[in-house]
Amino acid sequence: MTETLRTYSPIDGSLVVERPLASEVEIAAALTRARAAQRGWASLDVAVRAAAASRFVDEFVAMQADVAREITRQMGRPIRYTPNEVGGFEERARYMIAAAPQALADLDVGPKPGFRRFIRRVPLGIVLVVAPWNYPLLTAVNAVVPALMAGNAVLLKHSHQTPLCAERMAEAIGRAGLPAGLLQFLHLGHDATAALIKSPEIDYVAFTGSVPGGDAVEHAAAGRFIGVGLELGGKDPGYVRADANLDHAIENLVDGAFFNSGQSCCGIERIYVDERVYDRFVEGAVELTRKYVLGDPMKPETTLGPLVRKSAADHVRRQIAEAVAKGARALIDPREFPASREGTPYLAPQILVSVDHGMRVMTEESFGPVVGIMKVRSDDEAVALMNDSAYGLTAAIWTSDPEAAISIGDRIATGTCFMNRCDYLDPALAWTGVKHSGRGVSLSVLGYQHLTRPKSFHLRIVT
Repeated sequence: MTETLRTYSPIDGSLVVERPLASEVEIAAALTRARAAQRGWASLDVAVRAAAASRFVDEFVAMQADVAREITRQMGRPIRYTPNEVGGFEERARYMIAAAPQALADLDVGPKPGFRRFIRRVPLGIVLVVAPWNYPLLTAVNAVVPALMAGNAVLLKHSHQTPLCAERMAEAIGRAGLPAGLLQFLHLGHDATAALIKSPEIDYVAFTGSVPGGDAVEHAAAGRFIGVGLELGGKDPGYVRADANLDHAIENLVDGAFFNSGQSCCGIERIYVDERVYDRFVEGAVELTRKYVLGDPMKPETTLGPLVRKSAADHVRRQIAEAVAKGARALIDPREFPASREGTPYLAPQILVSVDHGMRVMTEESFGPVVGIMKVRSDDEAVALMNDSAYGLTAAIWTSDPEAAISIGDRIATGTCFMNRCDYLDPALAWTGVKHSGRGVSLSVLGYQHLTRPKSFHLRIVT
């Protein structure tokens, strides 16, 4: 019996997508097509691949309105924001296409009489991209476009919550005239995904998701001696120094905590504020949070949609209740947000004070619209608290002193250090994490190193 993928919208529980999961025969056929397409694709000059990849991006961006509506229906982000994800997809894709000639250029190791020596970056073969639902385009494009530009074929396995995103990418590839089989989607269950990773045809896995998901990927790849890129989320901190522009810090940090209903790997989940500006910061954050509009994300006035499912909202509710039971104070009355209802994915944003690291809400990933704010007396205390985490994806510092931000950033165990901004990926910079936030690199010229292997050429000139 064929298993079926079903996607239910968090907006109203309606069925959005129903698809059969790929069979073993279909998976094997996809691998055969990918291998055949990759051989010819890898032989093309980088400039030719760039032109083709640019056509792919053009075709995908042309679908922006339809893709945006589909994302909103599938995972609940307000329709006023989802078109921006297509814009982010384009920004990252075009940067990585432009960066490819530099990243993939032969490395001349210097002159040696009688010899020519260089290192060439060559494609791995077939790259499996496993993408999540929270930013279904941005998480996928980080690997899909550079993998293609490096000369690989791509199999895209998307979350069961956002399968249409994978289908749209494959549709755009076809419209752009790229080789059949070069980018294919596969709708798979967990067991089939693990079996695919174990198969000898897969040469690299790029996974974005939870820590347990990353653990499962590592176990499936064990003994295969292939590369695995893992981006596993975080418990990202923000620190507001006394010299910060407070209005700017409030605006940015509230947005960083609550955008996408807090469902962001690099969203702000805990905030530390210098005691000299603490009261003013908290007052401003509460005032701004009360301006959010929670409701139907298909309506243009909505700024806060439902969480992806009821269980995700219940997880955040439990964290809040536990923190309050341990002495935290909740500053937002959920009754100010009539759409917030127990037993549904709709959850009011919440700010907690009088929190500490004995509460799960300050140490365990929330992935929802809640943030705890703690008062600190010094940079040293802030650094110690920011580092007191199993995660290390990003950390953000609000200050008017760049040298202080660099000095503090050097002491934080994190993949990215921001000053006066947060919750953003610059495609020119390496996207990476430490500790339970994962390993490997995507984006920037360094991202290409993980999607290729070095091949040395040692040529002796005999006359």
